[in-house]
This record gives sequence, C-alpha cells and structure tokens, in this order.
Amino acid sequence: MAVVEQPDTVMITGASAGIGAAYADRFAQRGHPVVLVARNQQQLEALAQRLSREYHVKAEVLPADLTSPAERQRVEERLRTDHTIGILVNNAGVEAGPALAQASPDAVAAMIELNVTAPSRLVAALLPRLVARGRGSIINVGSILALAPELSVGAYAASKSYVLTYTLTLHEEVAHHGIRVQCVLPGVTRTATWNVAGGLESFPPRMIMEVNELVDAALAGYDQGEVVTIPSLVDSVEWKRFEEARRRMLPELSRSVAADRYKSDIPEDA
Repeated sequence: MAVVEQPDTVMITGASAGIGAAYADRFAQRGHPVVLVARNQQQLEALAQRLSREYHVKAEVLPADLTSPAERQRVEERLRTDHTIGILVNNAGVEAGPALAQASPDAVAAMIELNVTAPSRLVAALLPRLVARGRGSIINVGSILALAPELSVGAYAASKSYVLTYTLTLHEEVAHHGIRVQCVLPGVTRTATWNVAGGLESFPPRMIMEVNELVDAALAGYDQGEVVTIPSLVDSVEWKRFEEARRRMLPELSRSVAADRYKSDIPEDA
C-alpha cells in the first residue's frame, strides 16, 4: 500500500488578521496544517478554531511579539525542531511611520526589528532543515514601495527593499536545493493598518485591492513558480524588462577606472 505523504505544515506570521489570516485560510483550504503567529492570542485562537472546523486541519497558535528577542526565540526554536513545518510565510510587518526628520530612532529601530530582523532570523532557523531534506518553501511579503521609494516617507520602503533583495539572494542560493522562494509585492491593500486615520481615503478605489484578491493572486504566482509576484502588475513583461535593465548594468558596476564623466577636464601637467 502506497504511503500518502502529509502536506507540509505552514507557519504564518502576522496571522491574526488581514493578509496573514487570508494566507492561513487559503493554505488550510489546501489541506495544510497551520501554525499561526501574532501578538493577539484571542484573534489567533478564533481563527484557528474556524480553520479546524471548516477545513478539518490542525491549526495551532503561537502567540509572539517578533520584536521581542525572547518571544521571537520561541518561534525560531519551533522552526528548527518541528520537522513537519516545510513552508514559512513571513508576513508580519509594520507600516510606514513619519518622515525621517520627524521619526523617533526607537520607532525606526522597532520597525527594522520586525520588517528586517525577524524574517531574516526565522528563515535562518528554518533553512538548514529545508536544505537537508531538499524541499520546502519560503514566502516573504514585501511591498511595491521596494520598487518605488519616492512614493513613501520614512524608512518603511527601505525595509521592504531589503525583503526584496534578500529574497532574490535567497533564491539564487537555495533553488538548486529544491527550495522555492517567493517575494510578494502588494500595492495598497484594504487592511486594518491602512484604515487607521483614514489612510485609504487618500487613494482612488481603483488603487485599493481587497485582501482575498491579493492573496489569491499571490498564491497563483506561487503555483506558477514566480520568484517575484506583483499582483497589480498587468503585464509581467514589465518586470522582466526591469530585471533585464538591471542586469545589463552588471558588467559596468565594478571597474578599475572611474567613468569619464567623473574625470577632471584639467590636463594633468597643467
């Protein structure tokens, strides 16, 4: 009798609401057990109960504040030791703060801790296991501001640029080990964070995507093997052109002499 392989357990951060909760719903619908990570234990438990009831999958909660090293360590340990976890969705993050001149250094540091340090450490905790077994997936949720920092203020866009660059580097390193990596770049999405202080009111309806629409598109890109998924981008050729333009510069980015436009017009013997 053939042994039926159980679907990988999926750990999702920022899972209590919004994009993270939608990811949990869709993976549970696909038959994956889920581990839900966020600060709000009550919301996590309500979601876990619904997923178990509707999809008949195991849904666990792991309450944690990923900006706290002690609490984050518990999540890292779970990733290192739970051999059923084969998919990680790094979704937890904090949105843009004030302009850099007005931002508190502590607030910027906390954002970097959540948007940059936490996903990097969680991947580092999981990756050796995935490499050893030769399969698994990592999904990092970034932002289109990684490509358009001029549309934002503060350090948020920079933190999401890290997520994009980190994912591209990770893909280059682990693709040959059978590990799938994806970076999702949402635009404006109807989440609770955007609703605070009427943030969505400044955008026309045509620019605002619903959470389920976003996650369904992101998972379609995941199924198609995309490394970078931009759910709003109509023509995927535009991303390919962007990448080709970047790659065309590579041979010129490090040379033994400076470009002519940086050289003085004054003769050396003058």
